[in-house]
Amino acid sequence: MGNGYGKLAGYTQVEELGNVETPIILTNTLSVGTAVNATVRYILNLAGNEDVKSVNAVVGETNDGHLNDIRGGHVKEQDVLEAIAGAKSGPVEEGNVGAGTGTRVFGFKGGIGTASRMVPIDSVGSYVLGVLVQTNFGGTLDVNGAPVGRELRRSNQDTETVAGEDGSCMIVVATDAPLSSRNLKRLAGRALHGLARTGSSMSNGSGDYVIAFSTAYRIPHGSKETVPVPPLLPNGAMSPFFRAVSEATQEAIYNSMFMAETMEGYGGHIVPAIPVDKVIEICRNYNVLHLQKKLD
Repeated sequence: MGNGYGKLAGYTQVEELGNVETPIILTNTLSVGTAVNATVRYILNLAGNEDVKSVNAVVGETNDGHLNDIRGGHVKEQDVLEAIAGAKSGPVEEGNVGAGTGTRVFGFKGGIGTASRMVPIDSVGSYVLGVLVQTNFGGTLDVNGAPVGRELRRSNQDTETVAGEDGSCMIVVATDAPLSSRNLKRLAGRALHGLARTGSSMSNGSGDYVIAFSTAYRIPHGSKETVPVPPLLPNGAMSPFFRAVSEATQEAIYNSMFMAETMEGYGGHIVPAIPVDKVIEICRNYNVLHLQKKLD
C-alpha cells in the first residue's frame, strides 16, 4: 500500500496468509460491495465448493464519479460474473475499458494500462512479469524525465485539469516466477517506484494499492497436509524483478493514458485524451524519446 485513502477489500487476509483465493476484481468506489457479493457467489457456485463457508474476495477501486453517475449503482453482480467468465489469455484491452472507462489521470483521460518484462535469472532461465493498472490520480506528468505536464500547461493544453493532485491507482502484478509471499510483498512495494516516476506523489486523497501474485504454484484452501511447491527463488535473485516491476508499472501507466480516448460523461463533463503527438514532441525536445534504448 502506498497511501490508504481507498479500498482494497480482502487486503488484510492476503497480507496475513499470503494467499489470493479469488479472481482480483477492479471496479469503482461505490460498487465494491456489489463486486464482493458477486465474487463470493462465483466461488461458492464452483464445483467442489459446496461446503465452503468463508470466501475472501479481493476487490479494488478508484473513484470515477466525475465522468460516471457513480451514485446510480449501474454495476450489477451479473456484470462482474460476466467479466470473470470472459477472462482470457492474450492481449489486454487498454484505455477506456472496464473499470477504467470513467477514470482520469494527470487531468487527462486515464483507464486500464498494461506492460510486461522478461526477467532473466542466471542458471535458471527467464520469467515473465506483467503489470496491469487502473489509473485515476493526479500530479504533474513526467515521461522518462521530461516535464511533460509542465510543458503542456505552458502551451495552454487544458491548463485547468492537468494540475489536480488527488485520485487513486490500482496496480496488479503477476509473475510466473516461484516467489514466496514475502518476496511478492517486496515486489509489490517496488511497483510504487514506477508510479512515482510518472509524477505522482501519492497525495493525501490518493488510494494507491498494489497486489502481486505468482502463478508458479497453488496452495489448496484448507489443506492440512504439506503442500509441494517448486524451489523458490532466493532473496538474492530479486533485484532484477524490482527493476522490472518498476519499469513495467511506469510503462503501464503511460499506456493507460496513450490508449485512452476523449470522453464525455455524466453531467456533460468532458475529459480530453492526452495529445500524444505533443507528448512525443516534448520528449524529443528533451532528448528522452528513446531513453530506454540509450540506457541499454
